[in-house]
Amino acid sequence: MAAPALEGRLAELVSPTLEAMGYELVRVAMTGGARPTVQVMAERSDGQAMGVEDCAAISRALGAVLDVADPLPGAWELEVSSPGIDRPLTRAKDWNRFAGHLARVELALPVAGRKRVSGTVLGADDRAARLKLDDGAEAVVPLEAIRRARLVLTEALIEATKTEAAGPTKPSH
Repeated sequence: MAAPALEGRLAELVSPTLEAMGYELVRVAMTGGARPTVQVMAERSDGQAMGVEDCAAISRALGAVLDVADPLPGAWELEVSSPGIDRPLTRAKDWNRFAGHLARVELALPVAGRKRVSGTVLGADDRAARLKLDDGAEAVVPLEAIRRARLVLTEALIEATKTEAAGPTKPSH
């Protein structure tokens, strides 16, 4: 099974448990080789800051879910974290929530001849994200073409997230 397909399957397995606990899945990623790590990034549904206790509770619950489902052969590690301030942009709602902030995007396939773009987030719909580039042009990037998208840490982003009480909490479990 290819990594994106496996990550999608893992997301399907963990999402219902996260939602029942009052969290939203931001991203599932697989890293490593012989003993892979399943990285689960989640945030609280109520918008409050994630704490170590949140990550520990999620880790215990998802560890049990994944042990029962047994989607990975052999030994593996589970790592649970919050998105942090310079978070990845994985959902249309993230693009809309952080409109006005800077982001860097790496594309799986070139769009308008470019595999990397950066600019001010303008928002997204269910098909594409929009960025205002440094030259003033607007880039429309299909969501399925995005390999990685992440906010750029700026003073404005730090100030904006103070009111949302975001902040990185990344213990490994």
